[in-house]
Amino acid sequence: MPDFCLCRYNIFFHKIIFWLAISQLISMEITQILGIGAGVITCSSMIPQLIKIIKEKKAEDVSPVMLVILICGLGLWVAYGIMKEDWPIILTNSLSVLLNFAVLILRYKYNR
Repeated sequence: MPDFCLCRYNIFFHKIIFWLAISQLISMEITQILGIGAGVITCSSMIPQLIKIIKEKKAEDVSPVMLVILICGLGLWVAYGIMKEDWPIILTNSLSVLLNFAVLILRYKYNR
């Protein structure tokens, strides 16, 4: 094979490798964006309940068992995030633990 043919194949393979690397970066960014979005939405799901409890100053309809189980699960997610060194998992689930813990505290405060 002449040298110019090998050169064209070499350029062709470099282009393929380049586009594979770019597509890997793009998919990684989309994955991170989806993960952060999911974490923020999940984390913010308890905010309306917290606001309602604060406004009405009553929380007898909130299940403390459900909150304890949820807080334990979220705590495990935080531990998992720490082990994987994944900051979106750590931050969103830590904030979820705090919000759910606040609801649990208000549940006992206003249920007396």
